[in-house]
Amino acid sequence: MARDKASDAKLTNLFLDMLTAEQGAGNNTLQAYRGDLDDLSGFLARTKTTFHSATTQSLRDYLADLEARRFKSSSVARKISSMRHLFRFLLNERIRGDDPAAILSGPKRGRSLPKVLSIADVDRLLTQAKSQADASEQSALQKVRTLRLSCLLEILYATGLRVSELVALPLSAAHRDARMIAVRGKGNKERLVPLNETSKQAMTDYLAALDAAGKDKSKTPQSKWLFPSSGESGHLTRQHFARDLKDLAAATGLAARLVSPHVLRHAFASHLLHNGADLRIVQTLLGHTDISTTQIYTHIVEERLKSLVRDLHPLADK
Repeated sequence: MARDKASDAKLTNLFLDMLTAEQGAGNNTLQAYRGDLDDLSGFLARTKTTFHSATTQSLRDYLADLEARRFKSSSVARKISSMRHLFRFLLNERIRGDDPAAILSGPKRGRSLPKVLSIADVDRLLTQAKSQADASEQSALQKVRTLRLSCLLEILYATGLRVSELVALPLSAAHRDARMIAVRGKGNKERLVPLNETSKQAMTDYLAALDAAGKDKSKTPQSKWLFPSSGESGHLTRQHFARDLKDLAAATGLAARLVSPHVLRHAFASHLLHNGADLRIVQTLLGHTDISTTQIYTHIVEERLKSLVRDLHPLADK
């Protein structure tokens, strides 16, 4: 059994290496695939089956097991996608002579609309963050933390960056005269994103506090990251920012469960479209490769068109 498990682990590593080399998959994508395939391998091992010997029925039994464990339909759909990609890879590499996942069907699921904060809600978050940063009785370290949160929030709402892109911004993003920042996103693709004056000022204030705190401590050379951390990555983690944001939401009076970095990314896109931005422009700003990914926001465009007709058409009911 240990040998079988090792075989599955080796095939998983080969598959992930391919995703990295050929598709430029990021760490989050690789971790998601690994988690799905480790779960599948564990199930198959209990029936003395491996990736080499799995049949379509084996995979259907696994889907039944997922249902028994009450996985959400979205999670099941993702695991099916992982299986399909793996077995297609094994077939293409001639490791297997067939593809047992090719005819699998998953749960039908509608594409849910993203949670969106109103402009007023985002304004409350920004105001609360600035208020905390402006509080007079703070230590140097507390000042850095509150200004950092305000800066993160201003940049996120100004740019719509993915949280992984945001926390990994280089220090060069805060160049005083920069009107655009270069962001390396999914698939290692680079795009330019404009900054507004408020986010640039937030970076200036935050870096001044960071520099002052560093001088107080007589610490080591300046980090290459805009949001440095002593952790393994060298920069603030997604999880740390998400926790700080939920604390901010609670202090603002908003339900913490409704507020996350991804929700603010949705707010950025939704508010732009609501105010007349072109869908293709929003696609570029968000870093979506396919316009179909951005089209989840078309309900906002449709509502705006309806309101324009209702309010401006000469024959509309008054």
